[in-house]
Amino acid sequence: MVLVRALLLWTLAVLGPVSAQAEPTPRDVLAPLIVPPMSLGEMISDQGVYELLNSGGAHAGYVFETEPMAPLPGFSGAPINALVVLDLDGRFLDVQLLNHNEPIFVSGLPEKLFFDFFKQYRGHSISDSLVVGSPYGAGDDSSALVYLDGVTKGTASVRIAHESILAAALQVAREKMGGVSAGPPAYPNRDHDEDLTWDDLVEQGLVVRKTVTNAEIQALFDGTVWEDDDPEALDDPKGIYLDLWLVDLGPPSIARAVLSEDGFAALQEFMSISTSDEPLLVIEAGRHGLVSEDFVRNTAPDWLSAEQGGFPIALRDADLIIELNDDVPDALHDAADFGAGLILRTDRRLGFDPASDWTFKVKAVREHGMFQPEIGSVSLDLTHQTDARFFSRPVVQAPNPPWLEALRGRAVDIAIAAVALTALCAVLLLRQSELAALRHYTPIRLSILAAVTGFIGWWGQGQLSIVTPLATLRAALEGGSYAFLIYDAFSLVIWSFAILGLVLWGRGLFCGWLCPFGALQEFASHIGRVLGIRQIEPSAKWDARLNWLKYGVLAALVAVVFFAPDYTDKAAEVEPFKTAITTFFVREWYYVAYAVFWLLLSMMLFKGFCRYVCPLGAFLAIGGLIRGRNWIPRRAACGSPCQLCKVKCRYGAIKPTGEIRYSECFHCLDCVTIHDDRAQCVPLILADRAGTRRRVAAE
Repeated sequence: MVLVRALLLWTLAVLGPVSAQAEPTPRDVLAPLIVPPMSLGEMISDQGVYELLNSGGAHAGYVFETEPMAPLPGFSGAPINALVVLDLDGRFLDVQLLNHNEPIFVSGLPEKLFFDFFKQYRGHSISDSLVVGSPYGAGDDSSALVYLDGVTKGTASVRIAHESILAAALQVAREKMGGVSAGPPAYPNRDHDEDLTWDDLVEQGLVVRKTVTNAEIQALFDGTVWEDDDPEALDDPKGIYLDLWLVDLGPPSIARAVLSEDGFAALQEFMSISTSDEPLLVIEAGRHGLVSEDFVRNTAPDWLSAEQGGFPIALRDADLIIELNDDVPDALHDAADFGAGLILRTDRRLGFDPASDWTFKVKAVREHGMFQPEIGSVSLDLTHQTDARFFSRPVVQAPNPPWLEALRGRAVDIAIAAVALTALCAVLLLRQSELAALRHYTPIRLSILAAVTGFIGWWGQGQLSIVTPLATLRAALEGGSYAFLIYDAFSLVIWSFAILGLVLWGRGLFCGWLCPFGALQEFASHIGRVLGIRQIEPSAKWDARLNWLKYGVLAALVAVVFFAPDYTDKAAEVEPFKTAITTFFVREWYYVAYAVFWLLLSMMLFKGFCRYVCPLGAFLAIGGLIRGRNWIPRRAACGSPCQLCKVKCRYGAIKPTGEIRYSECFHCLDCVTIHDDRAQCVPLILADRAGTRRRVAAE
């Protein structure tokens, strides 16, 4: 990260970050994207958070975009914007890609792959440990992490999208859904065993009771039209209206103390099938009852509900026969026998945590009038929490930070690249002359370039591009994050060596040794020579003029970032790198034709794109100003009288005076070979001849 910022120093030094925040998409654009029977409600946040409404118009969740809330810049510098639909339990109902400018998907890989990636969120919770799997190494099925499939060659982009979705979703959860569990709920510990009695349960608060007298229920309806609609409450104020008992039967020790042997066995059989359900026994020994006459077994009871942390808990009848332990009071036996007892179930996967406080609610209903009566109700609440000793919690494996996931997914590739490039730099730094003097230097160099093209380029997707500096510039202008740089760890390694090369050799290390497309052009040139194709070499005057063209291209791209940032990715297509390296020529025909044009031209004009057009080359040439040494050996006779190196330099990087133009030098070492070769270097040949004449004269 520090190295990349150093690389951009000369571009960003005069720029100050400018804050920018995207405006939410208009409501009429988002509304059709909500899948029926759900619908879009009203906006409840300046950042574009909307209520999600169910078919009955009730609040069912939240709808929001990622860009206004978590504008993490992608590789184009622009955020990836997705539409996220969350239910009240923090579960993803839908995630849709709205817009993006990711170069790899804009005109490279099929965009459908990017859209399909977002579909994987459906059904997962923001409490899940979601990570993006790498195409170079998928997640282990036994892991507690939930792996989403990445997109080969586009994994860096989907990692950025993933982080945007989680950042926005968690922001909504904190602000609007404070009760969403931060981790997985507790589940009964089947190995925990205690010898408990009914009295123990009552004494320890594991069974809770709520009683409501007729007078108390009457007080709740006083002053309403329903105050005279319960004669029994009026006639017997001290009588019991509600006598509610509640116990969580999930822990085996508790269930054994409440149920008979047969009842316990039936419950355990049920839980072996419904492994995620928490069974709750509720008995009402008063006159109210638990359900209305319209209740149907195995459905949600109409008078009963629950909530936890301000969010509803889904309850459903387990349709189990209740057989109580002999220790349970006779009144509860009688109530259960007469249908005033139910074993309810709720799914822990939906967020219910039995070891935390939750509230059980009984609706007390009254009717006023004979025909089409008015219905009135009040809620009678009972709070319960089963002691945590009866439960276990899943070990939460926190996802690694994105940079670590990126490193882990490419660890082998990164290690190979790092070792190989370290060895190459060491040879070029310490044994440059010996390397250039090797008899088979040219085949060795071409072999290295082939490895760079195959491993760094096509396999590793490490072709550097002007897109990265432009995206960094855009992040600086918009006050955005530079975090996108860490999502492609392999390319970051190549950037690190390229920046190191700027200090030691200028642009030459990357442009001459590490650029896959540059290597393809060099191969094309050799093929052209083998085929006897006539070579084009601009005059010194035209070469000097054309050298400025790449700086003009770079300036134009920077202007696009300032004045038309949404077109940056399109403008960057001046580089054929994505076509030739990233997608291996599998693109629209005009992109392929453009890349092939430069390769064919290189068969006649040596590395024409690199020398005259490449904006990344211009950028690195400017960065090469930090080069701390002149690494190509020169003699006093270089340039006058000897011009051999200048004539042989196919890059035009040597002045008539013999000086090296390091901004145009590609580190091919051809001049170093000549300089140290006594059969080629004119000053050495003349010196040898003079020495021979002196020896002859001396004899």
